Order: sequence, then structure tokens, then C-alpha cells
Amino acid sequence: MSKPDPQETGIHSVEHLLAHALAMEVEAVERYEALADQMETHNNRDVAVLFRKLAEIEKLHVDNVNDISEGHTLPHIAPWEYSWEAPESPEAPSVSAEGLHYMMHPYQAIAMALEAERRGVDFYDRLVAQAEREDIRKLAAELCETEREHVTLLEGWLARFQPPPKGWNEDPDPPLLQG
Repeated sequence: MSKPDPQETGIHSVEHLLAHALAMEVEAVERYEALADQMETHNNRDVAVLFRKLAEIEKLHVDNVNDISEGHTLPHIAPWEYSWEAPESPEAPSVSAEGLHYMMHPYQAIAMALEAERRGVDFYDRLVAQAEREDIRKLAAELCETEREHVTLLEGWLARFQPPPKGWNEDPDPPLLQG
């Protein structure tokens, strides 16, 4: 899949970039909260706590983007008009991610978050490289640095855990879907 050109996809102003950044962070918060709820439903408390912590960190990013947006009027962007390469924003952990399972381990949750953060870095890196306007490149670089810091944090967290053992997802009494 080719990389979209930011100039062709609607990121032609600081306000459009801020609207994209805010949408990325808000979607990440919502996704982590939903994943935490799912893990709590399945009594996977350790991973639920981890997803809640990730949501809290993303809320700080929302606050940061809101602070940067002070004095700007952000445009409304329809969901299908965002400059993502996929249906979801780059930073939202995918609900179809490999390893997403009600019995997942903290290692897998952190790896999923790390992958999402790296997609966020890639999004901003492309914008820095492709944007014609200096103000957009400068802001994209600033937002990218925030994401890089989060990547570094998650890499440190990941190093503290072992990958799950073979058979981690075997459940002799799996939940049943009721219709």
C-alpha cells in the first residue's frame, strides 16, 4: 500500500494536523478503556490494569494536544476523511491484533501498545518528510517526539516481562457465547 501524501489527504494546515492528532489520541484512550473493560469481564485483572494505565497516559496526550490547540479552530473531519492508511487511526491498538485474547498476558498487551505507538511515530515522520509547509513539519516533529518518548517508555515496560509460555491461550472451560 502506498503512503498517502499529506497534502492530498487533507493535512494542509496546522489546524488539520491538530484535528488528526486529537482524533488519534482520543481513539487510543477509548480503545484502551474498551480493552480494559473486556479484560475485567474475563477476570484478567493484570492486563485490565495495564490497559487502564495506557488509557491514562493517552489522556495526557489528549491534554497536550488540547493545550497546543489553544487559539486554533480545529475543523470537523468526517471519519472517512482522515489521513490514515487503515480504517483506524494509527495509534489506536487494533481490535483485530494478533494476540488479542481474553487470556492475554501483560507482555502481549504492551507489545500491542508498542506497535500502535510506532505507527503513530511513522505517521508523524511521514508528515515531517512530506509536508510542504514549515509550520506543519515543525508541529509534526514535536508530536512525533512525544510519541517517541512513549515508545521508549513501552520498550522499557516490555523488557520487564517475558513472552507468554506455549499454550498460554488454552482454556479447559472457555466462555460461551449466548444467543
